[in-house]
Amino acid sequence: MTADGDTPPREVAAAEPRHRSGLWARTVPLAVAVVLLDQLSKDWALRTLADGRPRHVVWTLQWNLSFNSGMAFSKGQGLGPIIGLAAVVVVIVIATSVRHSASRIVDIAAGLVIGGALGNLIDRLFRGDGWLHGRVVDFIDFQWFAIFNVADIAVNVGGGLFIVWSLFAHRSQAAPG
Repeated sequence: MTADGDTPPREVAAAEPRHRSGLWARTVPLAVAVVLLDQLSKDWALRTLADGRPRHVVWTLQWNLSFNSGMAFSKGQGLGPIIGLAAVVVVIVIATSVRHSASRIVDIAAGLVIGGALGNLIDRLFRGDGWLHGRVVDFIDFQWFAIFNVADIAVNVGGGLFIVWSLFAHRSQAAPG
């Protein structure tokens, strides 16, 4: 209400920040779903592709079991502990940043990035020879691109959504309500 007892104009009310927990509404459930899908697909790959033979799927796509102790595109081999700690920092920063997000795209992007980062972090923690010295299971192979997994897809799609949002968010904020 305004000082004279009137209801504020719609534009003023719309400009007030929305207070809902984007973290709990969309981000966490999506992150959990990504981790589950990622870990289940990696377990499938480990069981099905253990003989080392790639399986043709369609076009250039094949399932081909591979292990990566580095980061994207097999860069940074042997830097698993540093990459793992960086993933923890990324998860904390994103989760803190989206706690009260009013943007559906930010909530979804955060859920994808957090879920993907945690999916690969689980591999680093539990699929190796010591704390954070594990290797990430990769199995999706187009033969003309680096071999990757579901967590990698989630991180890249989430990162892309963050970029799209950052490019267009100012337009929706500037548009009259």
